[in-house]
Amino acid sequence: MDVNLSAAISAAPDKVLVDIVKLGQKHGMRGSDGNWKEFLNVHDRNIGSSLSDPARRKRETLISFLKTVTAEEHLKFLANVVQAHLNREVLNQLFKDSSDDESPQQRLVRSTLEHPFYLPKYAFPSYEKEWLVTKIPKKSKLMKANDMLAVDCEMVLCEDGTDALVRVCVVDCNLQVKLDELINPGKPVADYRTEITGVSSGDLDGVSCSLVDIQKSMKKLLSKGTILVGHGLYNDLQALKIDHARVVDTSFIFKTSDGKTPSLSSLCKAVLGYELRKEGSPHNCLDDACAAMKVVLAKIERGVDTEIPLIQEHGKDVWETEMAKLLIHRIPANVRQKELQRIFPQSFTFELKLNKKAEGAPYSMHVIFKDKVEANQAFEILNANPNKDSSGLPQKRISFRLNTGETVSVFVRKMRHDYTGDEVSLKKRAFEGEDSGNAKKQKTDQYENILEEDKILQQLPKQKYPNHCCDLLKEIDGLKKELELKELEQYNKHVEEIEKLKHEIKSKDFQICMQDKMISGLKKRLEEEKLRKRK
Repeated sequence: MDVNLSAAISAAPDKVLVDIVKLGQKHGMRGSDGNWKEFLNVHDRNIGSSLSDPARRKRETLISFLKTVTAEEHLKFLANVVQAHLNREVLNQLFKDSSDDESPQQRLVRSTLEHPFYLPKYAFPSYEKEWLVTKIPKKSKLMKANDMLAVDCEMVLCEDGTDALVRVCVVDCNLQVKLDELINPGKPVADYRTEITGVSSGDLDGVSCSLVDIQKSMKKLLSKGTILVGHGLYNDLQALKIDHARVVDTSFIFKTSDGKTPSLSSLCKAVLGYELRKEGSPHNCLDDACAAMKVVLAKIERGVDTEIPLIQEHGKDVWETEMAKLLIHRIPANVRQKELQRIFPQSFTFELKLNKKAEGAPYSMHVIFKDKVEANQAFEILNANPNKDSSGLPQKRISFRLNTGETVSVFVRKMRHDYTGDEVSLKKRAFEGEDSGNAKKQKTDQYENILEEDKILQQLPKQKYPNHCCDLLKEIDGLKKELELKELEQYNKHVEEIEKLKHEIKSKDFQICMQDKMISGLKKRLEEEKLRKRK
């Protein structure tokens, strides 16, 4: 084992050691004396593996086990987990000791890490073997490290249902390109998502660059504690399979009135004064990386604490736009975009756009019509019985045949309930990409929707619902009284049970006392009998 890794394990807090051993058990980690339980049987002959919970073992035992690990894959696992912990410790210490004299760049890092969505979004499985955990320098050097790089990545959908990195762009503070590479996914591609990625099959001819090659390049660029900038940066880091501690996420550092994270396009309009790209223009990975860097530089120039009002679409316009769409979801990975067009009659004109919130397999697509009337007509004409999804939105299950002859099924769903944009629904909004299979992401999106609804409730005129509030208060008081009665009943039951147990204990004590007297009497008789025989 490397000397530095050994020292880091010895210095790790108890909780970290416990977590490492528990994770190691799940991943089949073994040392020279076998796995965790086998190690205990060898080194603790009294108790052995009967007490295998790492949390109930001494830190010396945990450290001893971890230091027996020799297999390369398990050493990499250990190194990643320990390094991720050390990175967090360094940043936490930096935040505690230097809050008054932080650089603007470091203030933005703090702002990102303190955002309520940071923990769920940036909880990476960096202990897995394909992941790279970057190393940040010690606190003294980190305070002077204010260099920034911005990154943007593009992904394609592979035939096995997974996403794979296909392009990565990195720029510095001067918008100089530090990295612009196409990556060979290394497996068959089902959908290049050209309208999103800007990459087609021909672009990858002769490309040999792999994910590992990109990780090596990124490791060099980030080696001195460089701050990494991006919009929804967690998506890019997930694609790169890199866990980097010093990040600035442009979707986290601006406040919006509705509590939702702003899009990069809206930030460009509000902060930079221009549109990210013209409508209909192809997507460009490099443009997005540059835009994210420009937004951060503008934020620093105007003052990190200066509020920048964001341009927001009018609520009714948003409603009209959403009503002009349908969502096709639960699309199998082997279904290509062109084959989805046959779901609707040729008389309809529409555009298919990948729902980036639900990348993966199964995936989903937005179907964009010219207006809500045509979208409703397209939905009604689908030959299937309507039902409702978990959010109460109308949807239909549609089956159709692929070019291969295989029959597949997808769901076509409306984006909104059929009410006007001026009405307010107190039901939870349906969030896009509900079938992506990513439970953490669904919970976070639901939380964003709750924030939005809370904001709407606060804006409602008070005179419209005072009676409703009174009714609610009465109902709450009634529920409180019911709860108090139930608690009292439960308390009385517990008292009765305790008294009953006390009585049983007294009876048992009396029985034991009588048995003791009987035993004493028998012993006395036995002694007398022995004496009589001796005489």
